[in-house]
Parts: sequence; structure tokens; C-alpha cells
Amino acid sequence: MDNRLFIFDTTLRDGEQVPGCQLNTVEKIQVAKALEALGVDVIEAGFPISSPGDFNSVIEISKAVTWPTICALTRAVQKDIDVAVDALRFAKHKRIHTGIGTSDSHIKYKFNSNRDEIIERAVAAVKYARRFVDDVEFYAEDAGRTDNEYLARVVEAVIKAGATVVNIPDTTGYCLPSEYGAKIKYLIDHVDGIDRAILSTHCHNDLGMATANTIAGVLNGARQVEVTINGIGERAGNTALEEIAMIIKSHHEIDIQTNINTQKIYPTSRMVSSLMNMPVQPNKAIVGRNAFAHSSGIHQDGVLKNVQTYEIIDPHDVGIDDNSIVLTARSGRAALKNRLAILGVNLEQEKLDKVYEEFLKLADKKKDINDDDILVLAGADRSQNHRIKLDYLQVTSGVGVRSVASLGLNISGEKFEACASGNGPVDAAIKALKKIVDRHMTLKEFTIQAISKGSDDVGKVHMQVEYDHQVYYGFGANTDIIAASVEAYIDCINKFKS
Repeated sequence: MDNRLFIFDTTLRDGEQVPGCQLNTVEKIQVAKALEALGVDVIEAGFPISSPGDFNSVIEISKAVTWPTICALTRAVQKDIDVAVDALRFAKHKRIHTGIGTSDSHIKYKFNSNRDEIIERAVAAVKYARRFVDDVEFYAEDAGRTDNEYLARVVEAVIKAGATVVNIPDTTGYCLPSEYGAKIKYLIDHVDGIDRAILSTHCHNDLGMATANTIAGVLNGARQVEVTINGIGERAGNTALEEIAMIIKSHHEIDIQTNINTQKIYPTSRMVSSLMNMPVQPNKAIVGRNAFAHSSGIHQDGVLKNVQTYEIIDPHDVGIDDNSIVLTARSGRAALKNRLAILGVNLEQEKLDKVYEEFLKLADKKKDINDDDILVLAGADRSQNHRIKLDYLQVTSGVGVRSVASLGLNISGEKFEACASGNGPVDAAIKALKKIVDRHMTLKEFTIQAISKGSDDVGKVHMQVEYDHQVYYGFGANTDIIAASVEAYIDCINKFKS
């Protein structure tokens, strides 16, 4: 059996479906280039028919990267495939990813159909896609809950129709690793012509088994894995690219190779986290802040004597460099540009100058600047074109006194001011904001995250605000957590549709 494992990254498609994680086209190109540098074989760039933004992103990503295959998702519908073909016209290597639900639940309730008709629709979609591209991947949605005998019939039929890759998704994240591995093995053993196609895994993490299921699939013959950076994705997320890459790298007995440059993992993780405003939990495997931290005295003693007593991965292997240049207020543009380049961010001179100005302001407030800080600065220009901007904020707060906030906004060039008191400084500031922006808005979620551990650190605030029966997602970052909170609220308001 071939020992080459293909890495199919769906951060820009499945990962971007997470509410509040939407990227603009420029940001998607930035992530795509980082994925190319990481060594990803296939980039699923979007679902072209779903929106003009997705369609345009697939076009631009196709132009921006060279050697990875660019994949576009479709349903088993001719119009979807036509639009995907159009979106992929500039791709050097192109793939159409089409499919349909195969579980009895999907067949009955989603399609009001029957098994034979589903196979007919699957075959027709694959044949139609093969008229335009040589590389067609078929997904059997909800394959995890599809009985193996019928699934084998579907897989055999689409391979005969011309599918080069067949995706076996555990769409609901329900399968046990032994069950999912057995499903892959059953297909390997019972599908006529299985040698003409690659079997792919696509596992969700609803029960925390996405990585285990994916590895079980690989051990039983799957040779493509569908993954995302940091495991982001719908609901509880997808299989994490970094976990699969490091499992394969760490377990030599598996004897499987990937094209991943593991030293690019950490900076790519940080870039995606920053651009998508999606914090990485501190105890996240491989890329979490605490992944290589040791607080137990017994562990510390062992690590000091021999690092391999408690660390199976060298932090440098995933791109964590404890000896990297420390950026301070005395660092020049060259040091900042170099560090951004290491993190996969390459800026034009004009943009670099703007980021450097903000860097100096932050460096005056903080002793040391970390990677997350400069990624926030590099992405800060997203608010430059907003209609509503924070002009100034002054808050009086303390123990035993009522908090009072004075706030100024610039709305399309016109200045507005308001004052309000509240139950704490953030409440007071938001009430002052609402006096100016008089809309019926409800704060649904409010999350604060410190990037590292210092009291002078940049704080990230994520908010969900409901307006006119729709939820909007906002983000703010500042060394002043009250200012970050107001900026996040304003970010939500700037996204209102009316």
C-alpha cells in the first residue's frame, strides 16, 4: 500500500463556516499562501455557488498559489458544477468536490428519495464534472451512519463513473475509531476498482474523536485526510491538521509520509487564529499556549534532566522558537518585517509603515511584543474603512462608586459624544455608545482573552450582538480591555445590514 498521505485542507471552506470567522478575499489569499508554504496538497477554497464572495475567493486563490490543487465544493447539481468550473478557470491544478447524502436518514428526510435514485444522481454528477476536470472527488455525506454494504455500492459506482478520490465523511462525528476504521477497511476489501481511487477521511469532532477516527481511517487504507488549522469547523470542529501531521511524524512505525513542513505549523496556527478571531485554547494539542509548559514539580524535574521524559515533540519541530528575536520599542522596521515574514505575513512598504507606527505605540505600553500582538497589528487595518469609529473613551471606575463613561464616535466624518453610568466600566461605556447609536441591540455573548500572561498584555474581545433578528460578530484588541470591548461592539454595529 502506498505510504504517501495527501493533506486536504478545508480551513477556507469548512473552517470558515464557523459563525464570526468569515474572511475577506485578501485574508483568504494570505491563509492560502501560508497553507502552500506549509506543504498542503489540496486547498478547498470555497463553495462557489453559495455566494459571490466564495466564487471570487476561489478565483483569486487559484491565481495566488502555484503547486497545491485548488478544490471547489458543489452539490450533485449541474448548476453547482458549472459555477465551480468557472471559478476554477485560473487554477493550475483543479479539482471539483461533488457529492450527496447516502445515509437512510438523508435519503428519506433530506432528499425524499430512495437508494437507487441516489446512486444515479451521484454517478451523473461525477460524470458531468469529469467533462470539465480530470480530478473529481466524490463525498458520501453522512457516510459514518451509512451501512457499509450500500456505501460500497455507491463508492464502486462513482469510481466507475470517474471519481479519482472518494470522501467518507463522519459528518456528525458519531463514529467510534474502531467503527470508522472498519468502514474504511470494508471498502478497501469489497469495492471493485478501489485501486483506481484514493479514499479520504473527513471527520468531525462532536464527540472529541475526529483525530482518532482520522488516524483509524489512515491505518486501514485511507490516503487522504481532510483537516483544518486548529481543528476549526462547524459545531465542535474538524480534524486538526497539526495533530495528524505530528502523529505521523512522531510514530515512525506507521511508515507514512506527508509533505507538511511541520516547522510552519505554529506560525500558521497563530495567523489563522488572529485573522479568524478564533482563540486557540491554552491546552490545545500541539499549538496551545500550554502544550509545552510544565508546572508540576515532578514534571519540571524530569524535563530539566532530560526533555524526553515528558516531551515527545521538540517545540522547534512545530515552529516554536524560544530564542526568537524579542521585539521592543527599540526594534526597527527590519526586525518587524522579518518577524511578520516568519509568521507568513508579507506586507507592502506602505502597509508596513502603518503597522510599524502602531507597533511603536504598543511597544511603549508593553515591555515585550509577542507574535500574537504583531499579528493583531497586521490585521488591524480591517477597521480602517468602517463607517463608525471610536474617537475617544474616558472611564471613571472603582470600588464603592458608580462607573461613568464618556465616549466620542466618528460616524462618516461627523463627531458625536455621550456620557452614561453603568454597572461597571464596560457596561457604562456600552450604554454611552447606545445613546449615540440608537438601535434596539442585545449583547448575546461577550468573551475576553488575554493573548499571553502579562497584566500589560493586549486583550482580545469577541462579541455577538443581535439586531433585527440577526446575530453579528465583532472583534476588538487593545491593551485597555474596556476600549477593546467598545471596539468589538462597534465592529458588530458596522456589520449591520440596515
